[in-house]
Formats: sequence, C-alpha cells, structure tokens
Amino acid sequence: MLNIHARDFFNRLVGPLANRLARAGVTPDMVTVFGTVGAVTSAVVLFPRGDWFGGTMLVWGFVMLDIVDGAVARVSGRTSTFGAVLDSTSDRIADAAVFGSLGWYFARHDQRWMLLGSLLCLVLGSLTSYIRARAEAAGLHATVGIAERAERLIIVLVGTGLTGSPFHVPYVQAIAVWALVAASTITVAQRLTTVYRQSRQRDAAGVNG
Repeated sequence: MLNIHARDFFNRLVGPLANRLARAGVTPDMVTVFGTVGAVTSAVVLFPRGDWFGGTMLVWGFVMLDIVDGAVARVSGRTSTFGAVLDSTSDRIADAAVFGSLGWYFARHDQRWMLLGSLLCLVLGSLTSYIRARAEAAGLHATVGIAERAERLIIVLVGTGLTGSPFHVPYVQAIAVWALVAASTITVAQRLTTVYRQSRQRDAAGVNG
C-alpha cells in the first residue's frame, strides 16, 4: 500500500542524487550491493548489542538506497533482468538480517515470546514475497496486502528505534513485533485468496473455451 502511494514522492526526492551517481559512473547494482551490505552489517553488529536507536537509523538509511538504485537505473538506462533479481534477493537478505539479529538478541536474553515473534515476522515476510513471485511466474498477480515490505520495515524499525536511547518507550517494540505478526498473517491470507480467485477464473475460462 505504502509502496504505491509514497514511491513517486521518494523517487522525486532522490532524483538529484540519482543523477549525480549516474554521471559518476555508479551502476544500479553497485548501489544495491552497497545498501544491502550496509543494512546487514548495521543490523548484525548493533541489534544484538541492544543498540536499538543507532541500529535503526543506520539500517533505515541503507534500506532507503533501495529507492536510489531504481532511480539510478532509470536515469542511466541501465535496467536489466539481473538487476531486478539482485534487488529482490538483496531485499530478502536485508530483511533476514534485521529479524534474525533481533531474534538473536532475544534468544541471548531469554525473551522467548519476542524471539518467537521475530521468527514469525521473518517467516511470514518471506512467504509474502514468495507468494507474489510464484504468482507472477504463473502469470497471475498478488500485490495486495496490508503489510508489504515498506510497511513491515516501518513497523519494526519504528518500534525498535523508540525502544532505544533517548526514547526508552516501554513495550513499543513488543507491540510492533506482534502487530507485524498479525498484519503479515493477514497479508499472506489476502495474497493466497487473490491467487486462488484468479486461478479459478482462469481455469474456468479454459474449460469454457
């Protein structure tokens, strides 16, 4: 949902930076890899230490490069099938690093319910992306859902950042994680339902034809 409404705004925002990078010879794939390595490193190093605010700021900054690489691709004319696959794969790696690092912290501090929530977020987020990819491979579409990648990251990073210094808002991280579990579960159900309806319509059309 947020991807549809906010992407145009952010594309205009990062346009000047994308133009400068393209003129400097920076490729979209370079931006993708740099952002992914930065996000993964930030999450793996800072979140297990409980540095919630610092980790959140760094992860969010690197994740935002996901918009910059697309802008660089457009202004430089260097769009490619491999670049699209690399971008999608990098998204999954960064997401896994965020939720895996949170889970690592909770496991070390014997917070079993938060560990469970983090693992569920990781699994459900992967399922959300997988259903879309599998549907598109079958000639269908599954872009519906209340918790796409942007929403998932906003929820978990806002909740995590507010937990750290200087805010120390109590319970907000737990609320964010379990709200995300609920939203991701709904999104998985929405996408499966959408694919089911499309497949039934296509199968019926094939039989009638």
